Amino acid sequence: MEYVCPICNGMATYLLRCPHCGKQMENRGTVVEFLDDYSPYLAMDITQLVDGAAHDQCVHLFYCEECKYDKRVSIQRIKM
Repeated sequence: MEYVCPICNGMATYLLRCPHCGKQMENRGTVVEFLDDYSPYLAMDITQLVDGAAHDQCVHLFYCEECKYDKRVSIQRIKM
C-alpha cells in the first residue's frame, strides 16, 4: 500500500490565509524541494527521512507575497 499526497498529485487544493495580513498564501511546494538542486528528483521514501514528517504526511511550504511570511503545513497523505 502506498501513501500519496493529494496536493502533490492534483487531487486537492489547500487554501491558507496569512495570519499576519489576511492575504491568500501561495503553496510553494514540498519543503524537501528547497533543500538542494537534486531533492526534487529523489524518491519520496528518501526525502521523507529528511523533512522529519511521518510516512503519512507531506510537508508543504506556504508563502505570503504581501508580508513575506512563510509557514510549513503537514498534509495528510492518503492510502492508494
